[in-house]
Amino acid sequence: MTATTPAAARGGLRGLFPASPAQRVLTVATFANSFGGGMFTTASALYYTRVVGLPAGQVAIGLFAGAMAGLVSGVLVGRLADRWGPKRVHVTVMLCGGAAISCFTLIGSFWSFLAVALVAGTIIPADVASKAPLIRGVADGDPTVLIGYLRSVTNLALALGSVVAGFVIQIDSRPAYLALVVCRALAYVTCGLILLRLPRITAGAGKRERGWTALRDRAYLGATFANAVLSLNYAVSGFLLPLWIVEHTSAPRWVVSAVLVLNMAFVVLLQVKVSRGVHDVDKAGLRMAWAGAAFAAGLTLMALADGPSPWTATGLLMGGMAVFALGELWYAAASTQYCFGLAPAHLQGQYAGVFGLGSGAVQAVAPAVMSLLPLGMGLPGWLLLGALLLCVGLGSRPLVARASRTRPTAPTAPTAPTA
Repeated sequence: MTATTPAAARGGLRGLFPASPAQRVLTVATFANSFGGGMFTTASALYYTRVVGLPAGQVAIGLFAGAMAGLVSGVLVGRLADRWGPKRVHVTVMLCGGAAISCFTLIGSFWSFLAVALVAGTIIPADVASKAPLIRGVADGDPTVLIGYLRSVTNLALALGSVVAGFVIQIDSRPAYLALVVCRALAYVTCGLILLRLPRITAGAGKRERGWTALRDRAYLGATFANAVLSLNYAVSGFLLPLWIVEHTSAPRWVVSAVLVLNMAFVVLLQVKVSRGVHDVDKAGLRMAWAGAAFAAGLTLMALADGPSPWTATGLLMGGMAVFALGELWYAAASTQYCFGLAPAHLQGQYAGVFGLGSGAVQAVAPAVMSLLPLGMGLPGWLLLGALLLCVGLGSRPLVARASRTRPTAPTAPTAPTA
């Protein structure tokens, strides 16, 4: 997909879908899965506490245990996708996801919740790792642009799913919550069935290597580490900002929704356009440096919202989010190129699993980091967090340049889908 494709000129919702038939299938499947994810993520905690009757602390323990299990599943399933074919493995993961989520309708105690959470927690990392070689196989040599499309429709679907979940929360009944869980399971199954329409994706050319090549690739692990640290940006909008706005600023509470909608609008409308210029690792390193600078500037503006009048605080928060969202767009485009541009095509699943392992580990500790620095220390903590992201963003460019030079050969181009 290039900047001159017809998809680039389409307006409205049609512009969210690429022109290639195989890419459209993957995009529609992603929309279905993300719509279910938006519903479930928004209301699942209330289902566990209000319907099942679990204390919030037990819910947190179960979800953390599932996240830890997911750190292992991504690497293992990514390797399976390389060996057995990404389409077969990814469809299997989707069907397993439907089965795992449906088991949440059967839980009635902490131990049954923990058992299901351990299994369900493996699905999303396995989804990401097995999807990476699938994306590479249908991307026509440019996974960064395709992932821009996928990220745009993902955010739109998450927003729509959250709206549906809002009605369930308003109804606040056991049947409504159970229906939501079932719909999430069906979204996984629907995604898998849609993916069956994809042609067979042949494995990338290259020698089948024994062992965990990605774990021995020090340069790739360095790029993975830099990306993982910068992935802290996701916890800013998802965890930090709501607490900061409500507990530390005089801004109206509706600003919580306003900044999140602004962030989502940036992604839906601009991610594909921003991704188009990031075609190699060098450009990705530059964008990651830009992202670090934007994160630091945006965090500083949002930190200054503690103290001023409600309208001044609102302006600082909205302006800070606009700058921060630009950083998120650059980060997402660069992160994609790090993951794909430094990985051998025939080992894309394994490398993607390791890449996700880094960000998954950071996401597990991100709430603690946000609580310790910005929420615990105030302005100095915000500045420390911004300085961390700025330094890692600037430092990642020479790091990935070195990683690119140490590739034994240029990554093999993905083979075209075959019937």
